[in-house]
Amino acid sequence: MLEGCVDWPEEFRERYRAAGYWRDETLGGLLRGWARRHGGRTALVAGATRWGYAELDRRADRLAAGLVALGVAAGDRVVVHLPNRAEFAVVCFALFRVGALPVLALPAHRDAEIAHLCRLSDAVAYVVPDELDGVDFRALARRVRSEAPSVRHVLVAGEAAEFVPLAEVDGEPVALPEPSPAEVALLLLSGGTTGAPKLIPRTHRDYGYSLRASAEVCGLGPGSVYLAALPAAHAFPLAAPGVLGTWSAGGTVVFATDPSPDGAFPLIEAERVTITSLVPPLAAVWAEAAEWSDADLSSLRLLQVGGARLPAASARRVPEALGCRLQQVFGMAEGLVNFTRLDDPPDVVATTQGRPMCPDDEVRVVDESDAPLPDGATGELQVRGPCILRGYYRDPVANARSFTADGFFRTGDLVRRLPSGHLVVEGRRTDVVNRGGEKVPVEEVEHHLLAHPAVRDVVVVGVPDAGLGERTCACVIPRAAAPTLAELRTFLQDRGLAAFKFPDRLEVLDSFPRTGVGKVSRRALAARFTEPSAATG
Repeated sequence: MLEGCVDWPEEFRERYRAAGYWRDETLGGLLRGWARRHGGRTALVAGATRWGYAELDRRADRLAAGLVALGVAAGDRVVVHLPNRAEFAVVCFALFRVGALPVLALPAHRDAEIAHLCRLSDAVAYVVPDELDGVDFRALARRVRSEAPSVRHVLVAGEAAEFVPLAEVDGEPVALPEPSPAEVALLLLSGGTTGAPKLIPRTHRDYGYSLRASAEVCGLGPGSVYLAALPAAHAFPLAAPGVLGTWSAGGTVVFATDPSPDGAFPLIEAERVTITSLVPPLAAVWAEAAEWSDADLSSLRLLQVGGARLPAASARRVPEALGCRLQQVFGMAEGLVNFTRLDDPPDVVATTQGRPMCPDDEVRVVDESDAPLPDGATGELQVRGPCILRGYYRDPVANARSFTADGFFRTGDLVRRLPSGHLVVEGRRTDVVNRGGEKVPVEEVEHHLLAHPAVRDVVVVGVPDAGLGERTCACVIPRAAAPTLAELRTFLQDRGLAAFKFPDRLEVLDSFPRTGVGKVSRRALAARFTEPSAATG
């Protein structure tokens, strides 16, 4: 196990192997098997690129050889900061083959997040596009390298400037030692509830089981065509079942660069897409657009919605509008994945967030003292199972806070469990704003805002929003003249924070409400500002 990671105790390792959840397979080895079985069957469609399984396998081998020649070795960490394009898949599988670990950053991340990830992981390389949505990622890489001295190589998909062109990292395939299935295969990002993202180690064996089991739950097969509308670096579209689960079933993955109806509907029609994954706000946009679109969406069989709670009214409206079955998905990069099942009654699909994928996922709902609660009572969800991490990477403080003595993960989610085992998500115990599926850690944003010269104190809270579920509201006590919302957003942009973390709203206050023990009451602040305010700019 990689230094800085926490392994499962031996009794659990034996149990999960004996049950068949964990197999002696690696993620890089899985692609070899898929290529043998499916060969020329189309694996990936990305713009003008159309590769079969054998071609994807060949390209992964050649890039792996090029990475080794560059000096990337087993156990090294590489921050992968790519959008939905063919290079994303090749880079990940090449790193799996080398035994190096992709650290999957999101396209929306900027200086603050990327520098943190590079420093935390001691990344030896950073992989970026040349530009995306008007942003020059080479300039971003220059700034990151100045803050993360471990980064020896910047690999650029496109025009590389002074960096290494990814297309030139190539070589004749070489025999490489196969990583142990017990080793960490990749590092995913936590949704983050305090400060910058934490890193989640996922092993070859546990992630292999997760993608395989989720594909089975969703009924995927060789005829399945999955549209990756959300960024593939997200755990949801990556392997629940997502990109990797589709390939495990012999299906085809289609990468979308624009998840809007204008970008996605033509792909659904042209590629005969059968399944895709969305966050609730995007699902609502698709449902409304389907009423006027002349695109043929008849191939779409299953729409997964996750990342945030889908209101029951929307859950009932979406399948009718899009002409497909709905599946609610409630999961986390830490490993737990819940699905409504394909044979669940419509009311269960509309009103619950599913039940655990694995029959040996242990779920308990507890009160504030960790005492178990009966079905129907609302409490914190705690989980333990073959896909659920036992500790964050290099973060003993978070591990002490996030795990019970018997190894259950404290999710921070408030849920009710029904007698059927289905979960109803009621909210979050920890301080995070779920902005349309993007998790905004309020303490991180507050830390940055406190550096603004006009801000004496600040508290960021989530306020209800019909479209996104929640929006962020910065409650500011100014030093003198109050800053404007535009000034705060520009300040955060200059500090390299991802745009989805910028506050949507500003409220200027003289003081904060406090609890009986003197702490700021976030709940009281959020309740105060649930109505629209004029202080938005």
